[in-house]
Amino acid sequence: MAGKQILTMFIEPNNSGERRGSIEVICGSMFSGKTEELIRRLKRVKIANQKVEIFKPAIDVRYDEVKIVSHDATAILSTPVDNSQKILLMAQDVDVVGIDEAQFFDPEIANVCDELAFRGIRVIVAGLDMDYLGNPFGQMPFIMAKADYVTKLHAICQQCGSIANYSYRKIPNEDQVMLGATDVYEPRCRKCYERK
Repeated sequence: MAGKQILTMFIEPNNSGERRGSIEVICGSMFSGKTEELIRRLKRVKIANQKVEIFKPAIDVRYDEVKIVSHDATAILSTPVDNSQKILLMAQDVDVVGIDEAQFFDPEIANVCDELAFRGIRVIVAGLDMDYLGNPFGQMPFIMAKADYVTKLHAICQQCGSIANYSYRKIPNEDQVMLGATDVYEPRCRKCYERK
């Protein structure tokens, strides 16, 4: 992450002293550092002694069943959920909610993020903006449309070394959802992705 400048947003009280909720989205391709950035922001929240709840989809068990883990093995404890409505129930009396791999959640996840923000909660969401075909992935476009802030991160193309924003699937499988890491995916720039 050397040389990168990342703007971090903070909730400030409005004139009435109430907290203003917000939605921050961290998006990009595989291996762009989305989860690493989510964990970084959540650790800063904990240092500030704010109450935080962290969630991930129950289907994501690549590195750990409970923790959110980045590809470089940075980790933070989370609660796996199989339905986004459970986030509303479990995010009581908190300042911040973190959500990883938002593209894997059900169609209500954007509304859940919106409801949390209306409650005055800072919501930080990370996820893939495009699937392996280069199409918008799951509910990410809807979350991004409702977001106050969007940070798009980029990886490095494994073919030519340019900036990459596509997740190239290396093995034949037409399912949109296929969990994997470097064994299944590699980041590619637009030109190298087109040459697939």
